[in-house]
Amino acid sequence: MAAAAALALGLPLLLLGAPRGVPGQAHPPPPPAPQDAEFTFLLPAGRRECFYQGAPGNGSMELEYQVIGGAGLDVDFSLESPSGTLLVDEYRRSDGVHTIEPTEGGDYKLCFDNSFSTISEKLVFFELIFDSAQEDEDLNNWAEVAEPEEMLDIKIEDIKESIETMKSRLERSIQMQALLRAFEARDRNLQESNLSRVNFWSAVNLTVLLVVSFLQVYMLKSLFEDKRRVWT
Repeated sequence: MAAAAALALGLPLLLLGAPRGVPGQAHPPPPPAPQDAEFTFLLPAGRRECFYQGAPGNGSMELEYQVIGGAGLDVDFSLESPSGTLLVDEYRRSDGVHTIEPTEGGDYKLCFDNSFSTISEKLVFFELIFDSAQEDEDLNNWAEVAEPEEMLDIKIEDIKESIETMKSRLERSIQMQALLRAFEARDRNLQESNLSRVNFWSAVNLTVLLVVSFLQVYMLKSLFEDKRRVWT
């Protein structure tokens, strides 16, 4: 009886000492996948601009840049990994495409350098496209949760393949539209620059023609003047 009473008194103590509201260890939510981005900025003469972009580990990152405005249409470009490793180092380029796979978790450093130019500023466009491995894991987890009777005789692999194909095609179409906009802006800036040059040299040629015409008329007039003196 004494042992039973001690056991009966000990149970409430154990229940009071147990942590409340923690039925299981909660896992922190995974960090959100980075979004694809595109950016256009003006790089002044003699300046160097750097951007930082976070990327998940074991993913894929595609970077493309173009110089769409400014004399020469060229800049220096460098790309550093989160650990400080120099991945890309280019000089006096008008465009470039680079793919990093697999990516290193952390912030990548993108630098555009126009320090070699002392007069002309540059208009630069760049685009970042990410393909995270976390998205594939989410699709696999969804396939594992679905039960066979809920598939309605449709293979989950076919649905997954269709979704991935549609996703890749949509991303590619968005990328192509951004590139076409960059090409159009680059061609427009080049045409405007050529137009200003044509107008300037046309004005110079017109001025020279007017001066030459005036000199010719003056010289012809001086040749036909009667320089004999009239004596009275």
